[in-house]
Amino acid sequence: MKNLHRISALLLALSALILWAASRMPWITADTFDDKSGNATHAVIGGLWSTEQTAVALLLLAGAVAGLALRRVGRRVVGIVAALAGIGASWAPLGLLAGEPDPRRVHQLLSTGDETVIASWAEIAGLDVHTGGPALAMLGAALALFGGVLLAVRPGTDSAKLNRYETRQSRAAKITEDLEAEPDSGRVMWDALDADIDPTDTSRP
Repeated sequence: MKNLHRISALLLALSALILWAASRMPWITADTFDDKSGNATHAVIGGLWSTEQTAVALLLLAGAVAGLALRRVGRRVVGIVAALAGIGASWAPLGLLAGEPDPRRVHQLLSTGDETVIASWAEIAGLDVHTGGPALAMLGAALALFGGVLLAVRPGTDSAKLNRYETRQSRAAKITEDLEAEPDSGRVMWDALDADIDPTDTSRP
């Protein structure tokens, strides 16, 4: 299929949207205890637990645009980068689904930085993993991997517009060479006029 790269670009855009949506969902719920404020429950969203999710989503969105705008070689490179990004985006959700979240890391995320919601002396009383967010992120990563590999393997052909432009350029260069070699040839003069080249122009390079 000549337009297979467009399908690949659509898959990359879809994977970017899925990863972004997954990064806004709660991945972990932490029950905390503070001797001053008592018990509380806080959610850790995917973008906080795995900060690369948002970055990869933006990268894939840019890759989707590039997959439509660039030529074959550029699309192939974009496909490889997108596939690697999809693999990288899968590590955090896969680790969370296959194992248990680290309470110390959860405590650090909730007690430091812009997302500070608990005191440094608060204790983590319990952790619950929400499988929906990580599973959605895995789906987005899988789509990014599939779309990237598809784009790298089947980058499609360059647009007809580019090919026509290159053909005109090649033809003009050939006619210029013929004019230099046979300036009095009627055929060459007609070819030059047909290509909008002035055969009497002596300023040609």
